[in-house]
Amino acid sequence: MNRRTLLTTAAAAGAALLPGTAAAADNTLPARVRRTLDQVLAAGAPSAVCGVIRGGRTYVAGAAAKGRRTPDGRTVFQLGSIGKTLTATALALAVTAGETRLGAPLTLPARFPIPREGSHRITLADLATHTSGLPKLPPNLLDGANPYDPYAHYTLDDLAEGLGKTTLATEPGTEYAYSNLGFGLLGQALAFDRVDEMLRHRVAAPLRLTDTTTTLRPDMLLRKAVGHLEGTPVPDWHDRVLSGAGTSIYSTADDMLRYLAAQLRPGRSPLRDAIELTQRPHFTAGRDLRLGLAWHLSPLPSGRTMTWHNGSTGGFGSYAAFSRESGVAVVMMTNNVSQVPPGEERPMDTFTYGLLRDLDAGA
Repeated sequence: MNRRTLLTTAAAAGAALLPGTAAAADNTLPARVRRTLDQVLAAGAPSAVCGVIRGGRTYVAGAAAKGRRTPDGRTVFQLGSIGKTLTATALALAVTAGETRLGAPLTLPARFPIPREGSHRITLADLATHTSGLPKLPPNLLDGANPYDPYAHYTLDDLAEGLGKTTLATEPGTEYAYSNLGFGLLGQALAFDRVDEMLRHRVAAPLRLTDTTTTLRPDMLLRKAVGHLEGTPVPDWHDRVLSGAGTSIYSTADDMLRYLAAQLRPGRSPLRDAIELTQRPHFTAGRDLRLGLAWHLSPLPSGRTMTWHNGSTGGFGSYAAFSRESGVAVVMMTNNVSQVPPGEERPMDTFTYGLLRDLDAGA
C-alpha cells in the first residue's frame, strides 16, 4: 500500500462538489433511497445506510452486498471529516459565549511554532474556512506511520516538530485550500490536549448524539461495521492530536439525523446561535462554493442552497447535506473507501447529492 496515496485520498474529503447525474424519475421516498443505496453498493461498498429528513419526518434504510450484514440507523461507522463541523460548532459556541473571536489569532503553547506569511497571522476563522494557507497534512505525519492507521503514532511532540517545518502556501484568509492540519490545530486551540472531551461535552451531549464519539463503548463495538479499502478489511483510524479534523470519530445514521435536524431548525436546538454562525457564509471560494465554518455551501438547481460536508477514513465514507429552504436533509454512510484520481468526485458523493437534489426539487 502506498502510504502517501492512502493519506492523500482521505485528506481530500471536502473537495468542491461537482454536478451529479441526471435527476431520477419521481417515486416514493423508500424507492428513491433504495435506488441510491443500490448505486452505492454497485460502486463497491459492502454495505451502506442512508437517512433522510423530509417534511419534518425521518426515514432510514440500509443495504448490503450478498452475504453481508445489513446496517441500520444504529450501526456504527467512522464519520471522517463531517466531524470538522462539530469542531466548528465548538468554535462557534466559544464565539457566541464571548470566550473568543473569529478574528482571534491561532494561539498554542510556546513550544508550537505557528507558521506565518510575512506579518500575517492565522486566525481561527482562517482555520475554520480552510483559508489558513496550511498544507493538508503535517510534513512529518508520514514518518513512521502505519498506512492503515496513519495518525495513531502522531504525538504532540511530533506536531511541535512538524509545525517548525511547515510553511504557508498562501497568505492567510485569501485562498481556500482544504486542510486536515488546520482543523486539527483549531481543535487544539479550543481545548489543548482535551479535544475529544470538548466535542463530547460541548457539542455531542447537548444535541443528544450519544454514539458520536472517538471512544467506542462495548455496546457500540457490537454494532460497528468493519471498514474496507477497495473491498479489503482494514483497521479503524485512531488519533489523539489532530482529531478536531474528524480523523477518528464514530457516529451512526440516527445520530447524524438528529444532528441534521438541528441544522434544519436551529431555533429548536440548545446550540441555536452557534449553529446559525457555522452556516453563515464567511468566505467565497468561487461562483459555486462558499464556506461557512466547516460547512460548504453550494447552489442547487432549484436555486436553493445546499449545505454539505463529506468525509472518509481508511475504511469508511460519509456524506451529509441539507437545504434549510426546502427542509430536506440526507446522510449516507458506507464501510468502504475507493481511491479516485485527485479532483474527481467519489461515486457515493455523486449518488447522495443526486438524492438530495431530487428531494429538494420535489419539496
